[in-house]
Amino acid sequence: MGAWQRLLLCGGVSFRSGCGAFAPRGGSRVLVCRRQLSGGESETLKERRTQIMTRGLPKQKPIEGVKQVIVVASGKGGVGKSTTAVNLALALAANDSSKAIGLLDVDVYGPSIPKMMNLKGNPELSQSNLMRPLLNYGIACMSMGFLVEETAPVVWRGLMVMSAIEKLLRQVDWGQLDYLVVDMPPGTGDVQLSVSQNIPISGAVIVSTPQDIALMDAHKGAEMFRKVHVPGSF
Repeated sequence: MGAWQRLLLCGGVSFRSGCGAFAPRGGSRVLVCRRQLSGGESETLKERRTQIMTRGLPKQKPIEGVKQVIVVASGKGGVGKSTTAVNLALALAANDSSKAIGLLDVDVYGPSIPKMMNLKGNPELSQSNLMRPLLNYGIACMSMGFLVEETAPVVWRGLMVMSAIEKLLRQVDWGQLDYLVVDMPPGTGDVQLSVSQNIPISGAVIVSTPQDIALMDAHKGAEMFRKVHVPGSF
């Protein structure tokens, strides 16, 4: 079996016997002949595919000093996700004053935690060059909104967004927290997947309104968290 067959199968393409032709854009026609894989070959390649996918996933690493992480997500924007995240953080603090609570806003394009927590200003740096969260109502808060002008749009491509998320996850001096509530952006994109795969999450809260369209997207969000083995509440 050729290397190209193994590569395509690892990408989820199954083979049947026969020949066919295709023309890559800007190239000449290419004749591709395929044969039916035997059961043993299929199992071997499936195992190899699993090994490659597992090796490519990032290793989960806890946020230093944080005991439990709760993410608040939604399939669509404007359904009360950030309001729920803020209320959850405040409720956790009110329920037990001995618990240290943090609130992290990873909605890079539309951060709303600074406004909702009545916070302004830039975070200071610690001696270890980590950002110190801003504090109000007894909640330690960090958001992209503290790092850019309030009226300035964040016009970034995916790689820059993921770099910012990595900094918000790993370069903040949270101290010792019992709970960190994470306000996610709406949808099921790179940010949600990256956060879910990079840090251990104790649970997810999926927020929705009762309209059919909103519920449909909320179910997609719940399914995404199920696939990455995050327990959720819908």
